[in-house]
Amino acid sequence: MPTVSLTSLAHGGGCGCKLAPSVLRNLLAGQLSTASFQQLIVGTETGDDAAVWQIDDHTCIVATTDFFMPIVDDPADFGRIAATNAISDIYAMGAKPIMALAILGIPLGKLAIENVRAILDGGASVCARAGIPVAGGHSIDSPEPIYGLSVIGTCRPDQVRRNRNARSGDALILTKSIGIGVYSAAFKKGQLDDAGYAEMIASTTLLNSIGMTLSEDPAVHSMTDVTGFGLLGHALEMANGSNLSLIIDSSRVPFLQAAEQLAMSGFITGASKRNWSSYGCSINLPTTLPEWQRDLLTDPQTSGGLLIACSPNSAESLVAKIISAGNSSTRMIGKVDDGRPEVNVI
Repeated sequence: MPTVSLTSLAHGGGCGCKLAPSVLRNLLAGQLSTASFQQLIVGTETGDDAAVWQIDDHTCIVATTDFFMPIVDDPADFGRIAATNAISDIYAMGAKPIMALAILGIPLGKLAIENVRAILDGGASVCARAGIPVAGGHSIDSPEPIYGLSVIGTCRPDQVRRNRNARSGDALILTKSIGIGVYSAAFKKGQLDDAGYAEMIASTTLLNSIGMTLSEDPAVHSMTDVTGFGLLGHALEMANGSNLSLIIDSSRVPFLQAAEQLAMSGFITGASKRNWSSYGCSINLPTTLPEWQRDLLTDPQTSGGLLIACSPNSAESLVAKIISAGNSSTRMIGKVDDGRPEVNVI
């Protein structure tokens, strides 16, 4: 079978494939309310990262599904990125993953079987690092390659961390650098060098397992992972859910090493523009902020970091703890304040 690149078989890749926030809101409008199920303590109401079902006073089941088309051409790397991204939803809720099911769609006759096996092996290797089995799954013949996981986790009720529980005065912490979308755009056009590719893989395959530890700390009030809606989109979800204003200092936001240069050179994803069109009316930007920088703040992150709202007195020690756990890009990027639910960039 002739060799073909994975990305050439897909019209998009990674979390940039996600539907725009405005489209998703319209699709979910009028759906059956989950509020009538008393044990379902987290459903679709505020766009949290996973669903949570409380079994009893001691145990919750946390469940998520996440899959997408390839962001890279190496099959094993694609599998690793997709698996890391899916498991992140469990960590973002403060839970411990216990099992995964694989989701696979392959264009039969276009991909060699060894490449499909490499995708699955890549995903399984990440699950092994997370200490969970791939216990089954489902596969279909599809026009474009798709891979991801459905992941199940557990936690105590007091460990659940939602995106709606930020408090006025909280500090905001981000655990990974921004710029995966512009890196992927440069990669598709053959303009991402080896160092940039290595940096992208290192970030997208870094597990957000620190979320399990943070959920034990009462100073951590709210968490979410930053993925396809970009930093501003997921920050806005936290603002809306908490009915508070979030303030983000653009000078403190960590970026991948070449992200600013690539953004200024025009390597911007279509998803970044769609994100801004969806929620820009609830974002206040400085009049002097250049468009390329706005595009970075809305840049879709595949397997991005955690956005955390925590007590300001504990923020510095939490940043140090997260960095020592392997998230070297972690920075304090802003704060939560009283006011209408919106995001103010300074």
